[in-house]
Amino acid sequence: MANLKEIKGRITAIQSTRQVTRTMEMVSTAKIRGAQNKADAAHPYVRALRHILSDLRRAGTGVAHPLLEEHDECKRVMLVAVTSDRGQAGGFNAGIIHMVEQARAQALEEGLEVELVCYGRKAVSYFQYRGITPAMSLSGHSGAPVFVDAQSLAARVIREYTEGTLDRVEIFYNHFVNVARQVPEVLTLLPVIIEDEESDDETQRRNLEYIFEPSAEEVLKSLIPTYVEAMIFGYLLESAESEHGARRTAMKAATDNASEMISTLTRSFNRARQSAITTEISEIVGGAAALEDK
Repeated sequence: MANLKEIKGRITAIQSTRQVTRTMEMVSTAKIRGAQNKADAAHPYVRALRHILSDLRRAGTGVAHPLLEEHDECKRVMLVAVTSDRGQAGGFNAGIIHMVEQARAQALEEGLEVELVCYGRKAVSYFQYRGITPAMSLSGHSGAPVFVDAQSLAARVIREYTEGTLDRVEIFYNHFVNVARQVPEVLTLLPVIIEDEESDDETQRRNLEYIFEPSAEEVLKSLIPTYVEAMIFGYLLESAESEHGARRTAMKAATDNASEMISTLTRSFNRARQSAITTEISEIVGGAAALEDK
């Protein structure tokens, strides 16, 4: 009977765990839609800025900006690690941290100075535990990013890159493919690289001329930092999408595993109970037979 109580207790405990993981799965599923709506709303703004900058470059205005210029010699790099504040999201954080560690080790091996920026408590706690103090830490909004965090990060990287204390800025984040798949990626944030995203036919149709007021230099001076802020915020929003998707996948797997364990333990409980009943019946029959012999 003690064995039966032990199995029954394990079943009850796993049922409670399954209820928690199932609830977390449902919460993450609901949050994915909100994160997707925010990311989708930000994409047209970033795309429009990129189109304007691309048009200016094709027009050959000759306008230069410090954030567009690649430094002659790379001596110092900044690595921005975008992770989550909470765990229970499978390999969501591990992939980013591993990539950042590899990039940092390679940069140090090449004789470069490395400045680390961490977004999310998981990256902050991991690197602090390893004795690496981030130059800048942002946390508390990984599941629902706020624009002020993107502005703070953009202000720092723009200032240091413009002053020449930074030569390259790379950002590591999880690219959202779909609800079940998120891919860790690294992109160059600075210097700003303007890439055309439209086809040749669309380019021919978009033969635009711009009239600048007060001047092209002043417009670009304001436009480029805004573009950097928008890019960073877009990456944070995409990371939030990936975080909720990864957590949903992890919690669904945990729920399925709990259900499987409950089924296995239930079969074990039934076999143990049947064995106990059989033993009791055998004892009763044996006792009755002994009394008849007397």
